[in-house]
Amino acid sequence: MFIGMVCQLVSDKTTTVKMMLLLIFLAAINLTQSAKILGIFPIPSRNHFVTGSRLMRELANRGHQVTVVSPFEETGTQGNYTGIHIGNTIPVLKRFQKSFYERESMNFISSTNYLHNMAYELTEALLTDSTIQHLLKSNKNFDLVVIEYFMNEAALGIANILKTPIVLVSSLPPSTLNNHLFANPLPTSYVPNILTSYSGDMSYWQRFNNLLYNAYNNYYRTLRMLPKHNQLMEECLGKNLDFYEVITSVNLILLNSHPSVTEPVPLMPNMIEIGGAHLGPLCKLPDDLEDFMDSAKDGVILFSMGSNLKSADLGSEKIESLISAFRQIRQRVLWKLEEELPDLPGNVKVVNWIPQAEVLAHPNTKAFITHGGLFSTIEAVHFGVPIVGIPVYGDQKSNIARAVRDEYAVSVPFTDISSENVAAAIHEILKPKYSLNIQQRSRDLRDRPVEPLANAIYWIEFILNHDGAKYLQSPGVKLPSYKRHLIDVIIVLVIIDIVLFLIFYYIFKHIIHLLREKVRERRSQKYSKLEK
Repeated sequence: MFIGMVCQLVSDKTTTVKMMLLLIFLAAINLTQSAKILGIFPIPSRNHFVTGSRLMRELANRGHQVTVVSPFEETGTQGNYTGIHIGNTIPVLKRFQKSFYERESMNFISSTNYLHNMAYELTEALLTDSTIQHLLKSNKNFDLVVIEYFMNEAALGIANILKTPIVLVSSLPPSTLNNHLFANPLPTSYVPNILTSYSGDMSYWQRFNNLLYNAYNNYYRTLRMLPKHNQLMEECLGKNLDFYEVITSVNLILLNSHPSVTEPVPLMPNMIEIGGAHLGPLCKLPDDLEDFMDSAKDGVILFSMGSNLKSADLGSEKIESLISAFRQIRQRVLWKLEEELPDLPGNVKVVNWIPQAEVLAHPNTKAFITHGGLFSTIEAVHFGVPIVGIPVYGDQKSNIARAVRDEYAVSVPFTDISSENVAAAIHEILKPKYSLNIQQRSRDLRDRPVEPLANAIYWIEFILNHDGAKYLQSPGVKLPSYKRHLIDVIIVLVIIDIVLFLIFYYIFKHIIHLLREKVRERRSQKYSKLEK
């Protein structure tokens, strides 16, 4: 209708003034609909920031006034987009990065504690950053706050101070790490804890362990970490905030997931899956990489352990095993490695940075050796490249477990890295069935009614247009955990069962006693007759 109006006006040369008035009117509408949006993305990991950056820039392109706080150098104003740099979180992540490979051998309890405490220290670094404190005290007005969520409950108080709705962006799928904010159901029978190496098809003992893992995570978060976040929020944001109200008032979360990759699970209406939203238009490969890829007649294997794990930290023994494995294959290997290595095979090219999406999109890419992070897994599925997974920590093991079950990946446990195992995994993944399976997954992932970025923008603007859309929130968020899980009801039922058991026990015991007395009495009478 609108296009027809414009065409009609343009075709009529006598309506120039009307056309100008119409354009002014449309500009005015756009201005009134624009909002001031604050985006806070504190994790100093490029993979984490890429989704937030695309999201916030698209909002700016749509006319919103966007301010983005991040550890990346995007300072200054470009049109509607203003970048503000923070530095406090960078040394925190670097300190934890040194022990990432050690986490592979941690038990579940240690791994859970490690993850929660890393998230807490990153939150503390964010809230104590002078730039954040200055921004909060500047009396700037915002209509919406978008925060990257990584178990940083104390940071959610920022929206409460600014009196705005809040949208969370998560690099993870729906899980025990974020479901509590939305009272989202978590069936332990088929939704594995994100820190396990299980897929949804769990055996009895895996379901048993999954129940224990979820229980421990809930205990540690509720009784250990949330009180610390409450204290941190009071110290950094003020004591007039109600912590319980803060963490139960989140309006929306955008999740880096899609059923084709992360399995279908229950979702509340204010939990939106946008897996793949970080993938933008592809750029041209650098000339040296393009020549390397184009001239690989047997194809190329891409090897990258992501942005947080460094291949250089694998250790000399494992690096030697990998090099030996690469000598045994015909394919070329493009390896993201942060240091130079001597005596590399002729089929190996080492670079310290790789445009991963562009390389995966190249037709000569035959396989992807990866740590199995969710961004990398989604990219591999999107471009239809089979996976050799070397998972280390976090959700990587569960991501690779699902991919192995669906037969588009082969797993090499970190502790089992050897020349023989890696070479065997590469030979296996090059079999046609893996390529066919992941190409089908690629079609599943791509075939959506709305592109993931457009879907994310729609829901953010939906929250703006509907005053936070509080009606999407589950009533369960206002219930304490023990009420939400009917623990109080279960306790009463158990007490009733115990009381009934005791009543019936004593009744039965009394009946038995009476029967025994009767028997004794009859025996006594019988003996008395015999004696007479």
